[in-house]
Amino acid sequence: MPNPASNQEDLALDDVPPDPPVRFAEQALLGAVILEPLRIKTLGPLGPEHFSVAMHGALFAAMSALTPPAPELHAREPVWITALLDHARPHARGLTASYLHTLTSACPNPSHAPAYAQMIVANRARLTIRAAAERLVQAATDLVPNPAAHVLDRADAVAAVLDNLAGLFPSHPGSLPRTVLPPPPTLDAGTGPDAVGEEQLLLSTAAARAVYLPEMRWLRPEDFTVPLHGLLYRCMTSLAYRGDPVDAVTVLWEAQHHGFLASGTTATEVLDILATPAGSPEHWGEQILQRSLLHHAHTTGLHIHAFTDDPANTPHQLITGSRRALADLGAVRARWQHATRPPSVSPSATKPVPAARAGPATPRITPPAVPTRASR
Repeated sequence: MPNPASNQEDLALDDVPPDPPVRFAEQALLGAVILEPLRIKTLGPLGPEHFSVAMHGALFAAMSALTPPAPELHAREPVWITALLDHARPHARGLTASYLHTLTSACPNPSHAPAYAQMIVANRARLTIRAAAERLVQAATDLVPNPAAHVLDRADAVAAVLDNLAGLFPSHPGSLPRTVLPPPPTLDAGTGPDAVGEEQLLLSTAAARAVYLPEMRWLRPEDFTVPLHGLLYRCMTSLAYRGDPVDAVTVLWEAQHHGFLASGTTATEVLDILATPAGSPEHWGEQILQRSLLHHAHTTGLHIHAFTDDPANTPHQLITGSRRALADLGAVRARWQHATRPPSVSPSATKPVPAARAGPATPRITPPAVPTRASR
């Protein structure tokens, strides 16, 4: 009879994921330094923190801390092996002499150690960008007092990571990633029921106080969570741009001309949306724009994370694609900063007007008349 326990063990072994390619690069590099200790001086900006396996990082830390033996001594006696085991074992309990032999067998060519080091650094760069993207995604849904400032700080942190990594990897043709990006999250994800109500208040208040519309160019129809609300806002801005009257009836008429009522929305529904003004249009507009900013930050983080999940992307492609995603967020950021900047005070408004001096008025000198042709 088949042994059920044995079958379960076989299934468990099948579920073990295969080793990633960077694991073999780490083994090859460590094996190269074991075989030729002086190779450690050719590895560039590589540190123990770049390794994906803790034991490998501990072993490389020992290699970096110890002085490599002379080639002649290394060829005669195992002083290098002994020193590595003594120095690394307190930080890597499972390290054995047999595993060091495994590492030397995994190295195809010790002279290729700089290439192996570049692979390890590239993998760490991928993980660093991914971690920064995950923090940006999380920031877009965090409940904090100032969500816009919080998410923009995270976006700046992503940009700083990309700037620090850009100098480590050479550029090459075809720098944009070809990763199929996931669909963006819905604009109203995590915003609660306030989104629809705030958009309706914005529309009704803007229809009643259209004088504010020219000053709200920082708000776009695509910032709204409900498509119909964005379309009605487009109608308002079109009317204001042309200098036409703006109220509930003119907006309804403009919506009809644009075909927005052909999708099943009735005139009564539009008038109901525009019927209850309250507060300031700029206040409601800032709420809508902030929600759009968080949505774009969420989407940007997801796109950068998708780039890091695609093993076909080189580090340069990751950096270029991530910067392009941040540029899309930067456009919304610029509108947010324009909407929330404090009002500027013109110098003429604060400068005191000098008082007129007492005394007779300065006589006005009239230039002599030029004789005309007829008077000559």
